Amino acid sequence: MAVLTVLYPAAEGAKFDQAYYDATHIPLVKEAFTPTGLTGVQVLKGVSGGGDAPAPYVVIVNLTFRDVEALQASLAGPRAPEVMGDVPRFTDITPILQISLAS
Repeated sequence: MAVLTVLYPAAEGAKFDQAYYDATHIPLVKEAFTPTGLTGVQVLKGVSGGGDAPAPYVVIVNLTFRDVEALQASLAGPRAPEVMGDVPRFTDITPILQISLAS
């Protein structure tokens, strides 16, 4: 199993439209990447950095794929530009990406 983690760092004055993200972007991701091997999506909304500290990330999302090949097929697939092009519609934050393998 391969996981693409997308992290949206919190920043003063940054825009993130959670309603759009939940109602439009995540369904688009599922529709676009399920045919090429997406098996699950977990959206985590930042609440706290511990104690009184603010959350370091607005949202963290884990996209789970069958394997690395499925992840690569999704990111290089015909719908990837559509998914990436949707990002400015809900945020001005530059996301951080990490690819991981589950052990």
